[in-house]
Amino acid sequence: MIPDREVVVAYLLRVVLPDQPGMLGAVATALGEAGADIVSLDVVERGPDGAVDDLLVELPPGALVDRLITGAQSVPGVIVESLRPYTGAADLHGDLELVDALGAAPDSALDVLVESSPGVFRAGWALLIDRGRVVGSSRGAPEVDGVCLEPLGRARRYEPNEGWIPQQWQLLGTELAAAPVGEPTRVVLLGRPGGPLFRASEVLRLGHLAGIAATVAAVASAV
Repeated sequence: MIPDREVVVAYLLRVVLPDQPGMLGAVATALGEAGADIVSLDVVERGPDGAVDDLLVELPPGALVDRLITGAQSVPGVIVESLRPYTGAADLHGDLELVDALGAAPDSALDVLVESSPGVFRAGWALLIDRGRVVGSSRGAPEVDGVCLEPLGRARRYEPNEGWIPQQWQLLGTELAAAPVGEPTRVVLLGRPGGPLFRASEVLRLGHLAGIAATVAAVASAV
């Protein structure tokens, strides 16, 4: 009898690294000593104070999750911003891959945007909302008939306690960001249950990608 394949558990670890040579290597070594296998790395943001990186890591069954935090923070100056289970694709998808997907399926550009955005931004789900009505949703999105969003002129992050946010989302500590898709009343909304919050660079990227998707969709419909 062939034994079952060992099941591993994936986690998304967001760390803030000081702007010093060798920091990422030191974190990788510390995580390896904690029993973690780094599957993918995504640079979220870089600034004068350092870098914010998302690490997709896997742990074998029975391994202590807390060791990921203690391992990463054993490197001087490193801060763990968040740690959460990750159930998405095994690799972290990037902006250019989404742009390629939009170009490959222009007639379905808005569907592609909604389905792919959670992978690009490591979010839990995405909704496409048109004049308050949900017209598209990604896998794992909450079931809601409508969302009372005000028209958007540009991409933005929402505070967790804003009045329109459903109570269940607030209880789950869902971080939210949205961007207009071609017009202020049509919006793509991303949710990250349990965080981390959307950084300014991520909100800016979301706005750009939503704008590209809207342009591709408009050109396709005009042909």
